Amino acid sequence: QVQLVESGGGLVQAGGSLSLSCAASGRTFSSYHMGWFRQAPGKEREFVARISRGGVITSYADSVKGRFTISRDNGQNTVYLQMDSLKPEDTAVYYCAASNLVASEETSYDYWGQGTQVTVSS
Repeated sequence: QVQLVESGGGLVQAGGSLSLSCAASGRTFSSYHMGWFRQAPGKEREFVARISRGGVITSYADSVKGRFTISRDNGQNTVYLQMDSLKPEDTAVYYCAASNLVASEETSYDYWGQGTQVTVSS
């Protein structure tokens, strides 16, 4: 089992940057594939990015490709999401999640953090 805690959210102007972190408890962090998801007000939660156990393979939603970068540090039990060129439509609660599968569907993820709010003003 793994517990996840996100941090780094906040308010930023359009065009700005934010860096999110997700700290995991437990010794098995490196055995999980990790993902970031987000949920905007009135919308369903959607996939943002994912990274493989070893950090070699990444995948992004089309809406964030080229602007967001996912990475991980298995020694620090942490996964990151660097968000650049932010847009108002990126406003959402951002969640990190852990999975035993290489997948972009939220149903494949077993463990979730509590979320961190990101607000992008125009």
